[in-house]
Amino acid sequence: MTGVLQGALGGARALLVGWILPSLINVVVFGFAVVPGPRRIGALSVDAGWAAVAGLVATAVLGLVLAALQTPLYRVLEGYFAWPGWLLRRRRRRQVARLHLLRNRVDAVTLARREDRLPAEDRATPAKFRAQEDLGPYLERDLRKGPVWHALLAERLHRYPLDDQQVAATRLGNAIRRFEEYGHHRYRLDSQVLWHELNAGVAEPVRKQVEDGRTNVDFFVSLLCGHVLVVVAAAVDLVVGRAELPWVTAGALVGLLVLAVVWYRVAVVATDEWAGAVRAMVDLGRAPLATAMGLTLPARLADEREMWRAAVGFVGTGPTDALDPYRAKPEQPRAGRAPRPAGSRPGRGSRPGRWRW
Repeated sequence: MTGVLQGALGGARALLVGWILPSLINVVVFGFAVVPGPRRIGALSVDAGWAAVAGLVATAVLGLVLAALQTPLYRVLEGYFAWPGWLLRRRRRRQVARLHLLRNRVDAVTLARREDRLPAEDRATPAKFRAQEDLGPYLERDLRKGPVWHALLAERLHRYPLDDQQVAATRLGNAIRRFEEYGHHRYRLDSQVLWHELNAGVAEPVRKQVEDGRTNVDFFVSLLCGHVLVVVAAAVDLVVGRAELPWVTAGALVGLLVLAVVWYRVAVVATDEWAGAVRAMVDLGRAPLATAMGLTLPARLADEREMWRAAVGFVGTGPTDALDPYRAKPEQPRAGRAPRPAGSRPGRGSRPGRWRW
């Protein structure tokens, strides 16, 4: 049954799950928190049936609008758009400091757990970590929590880019930036420039994984943005004094603000599946992409990185001679008699229906 539904929905599943369903949740919350009184519905002369229809229409419109605005919405949450310059710089410095602290905590726990097996020249390193004022308290607490906590720390560290220069101003921005830079860091293949080419060349299961991973994040981003809209409507309702149940509206306002923070953090965690799918797309899609672009994948990684650097420049800026060494040689025609003209009869001894060469 699930396969039938997925086949019927097709590409609309990402829209329904990622944007329409969260919009339905927010429309229902809006109906209970901002328009809870029967007098308002009566004043609009709307019965329950028409109210349900209006709710469905509002859900569809809100979901489609948010889906159309998903790029600017993501850019705001990632810290690339509509942020003051001073706040952007401050937040980025904070994220870089958090990244360095996470690296040191993971390294310190790793060394401390292997302290007895370390070479003599490295045995003083855990003591140096413990002596640091900003790291010592973390180290003792991390060691007490055990290996599971250490794995969670490493997971949080992996939600940051490897290059400090790529660190963004927000957690979501860094969680997404880590797999945006993956192709360039490993192969000098900029997946942002060659995204559509990669997406067209990989197998359908890989493409489906990327879409599903993106849909999971879309769900929480849409839910968060809808909560913000409901909070604004509730605040306006309270300010103008039109709320029939002020305590319900105020409680919903506070609760939705808290939930918005929760959904943001859940969206950051949900990027793990998306990141894994994009990494698989880059790793598995390189060879088909090279073939589709008329290139031969070199045997050495260093040569491959030079090839992808040239290919990115070719797509991004224009033709370049740097691709010439990697272009596949055109196929040579097979030696032998040229094919007979169309409509000629086959020679003696040949099989019926087949040309003789």
